[in-house]
Amino acid sequence: MSIVAERLSAIKPSPTLAVTTKAAELKAAGRDIIGLGAGEPDFDTPDHIKQAAIAAIERGETKYTAVPGTAALRKAICAKLKRENDLEYTIEEISVGCGGKQTIYNALMATLNPGEEVIIPAPYWVSYPDIALLAGGVPVFVPSGPEVGFKLQPADLERAITPKTKWLILNSPSNPTGVAYSAADLKALAEVLLKHPHVWVMTDDMYEHLVYDGFKFATIAQVEPKLKDRTLTLNGVSKSFAMTGWRVGYAAGPVAVIKAINKIQSQSTTHTSSISQAAALAALEGPMDFLIERNAIFKERRDLVVRMINDCPGLSVGTPEGAFYVYPSCAGVIGKTTPEGKLLETDSDFVAALLESEGVAAVQGVAFGLSPYFRISYATATATLEDACQRIRRFCESLR
Repeated sequence: MSIVAERLSAIKPSPTLAVTTKAAELKAAGRDIIGLGAGEPDFDTPDHIKQAAIAAIERGETKYTAVPGTAALRKAICAKLKRENDLEYTIEEISVGCGGKQTIYNALMATLNPGEEVIIPAPYWVSYPDIALLAGGVPVFVPSGPEVGFKLQPADLERAITPKTKWLILNSPSNPTGVAYSAADLKALAEVLLKHPHVWVMTDDMYEHLVYDGFKFATIAQVEPKLKDRTLTLNGVSKSFAMTGWRVGYAAGPVAVIKAINKIQSQSTTHTSSISQAAALAALEGPMDFLIERNAIFKERRDLVVRMINDCPGLSVGTPEGAFYVYPSCAGVIGKTTPEGKLLETDSDFVAALLESEGVAAVQGVAFGLSPYFRISYATATATLEDACQRIRRFCESLR
């Protein structure tokens, strides 16, 4: 009898974390490695947020908090949602978790019955299907490729809905593509959802503030208020505030769902760190002008990477509206051979050979449910990105 639970056979470790770990191991072994796999800003947490955490420690705020988070933080989240998204919530409708990932885990564990379906547009963030599987759900993938701008289309959503559908997961701006849904895009999807009152919407807005070229962010409960009573709006401080390691995410939704989420959390982490909550409070209530400069740098990096990748033989990529990822097609190099004689049959082969040959670590498209692509994170120093793209071009030019 195995000590490992059978349910684990249905899931895999996070591929993005695996790439980051592999890059770190190679670097530690002396290899010249550029890691483009990590989904976190290279900027530091703003000083006013760090100082708020230090002050909280010095005040002795190191005890347990309420399971759903401190009242002060939940009030700040309510204020943020009203101020920025025109959404009204009470603190009873807010749950704070240990990052966005745990909040999603809590929500699916608290709501999915065995066999209930979760619609996930592909490409998708790597953890959505595995968390659904752990919770006993059935991921239903809807391919949403370049021909539709990597966005779920209303007709495809309609076809995917069955009597067993419990959730639709939306992520905008998207990890891995950086593509964002406009208010009009969301309105069109909402029209379909209004016809199916048994379907709930989980909207992952973690990259809300990382948008470029004047794109105006919208979230689905804001666009269609009739869906608010079956929408779980997810967000956090990880990406916009460069606080990935602080582990603070949150969910806003109907009280019954939030209570169920809190019940799960009460038997796992209890709550996220009291000090992280104090820092998140400062983030939500403090200045955000730092984003102007940082987003300008992200946009410069995006434009650099898009231009240089499109100069690589066999690769192509569009210009996304947000986040800090691009998702190039490598279809033009599939079937080619490396100088060492390795045939590239898949995007996994491509990224493995790229790492071995040029020391550039990216994430294969199969991990996100759509091939042949690969994901590049441009949340790293501009000079490093330029070096990485030159290496990628050199690798592509070496293929035969």
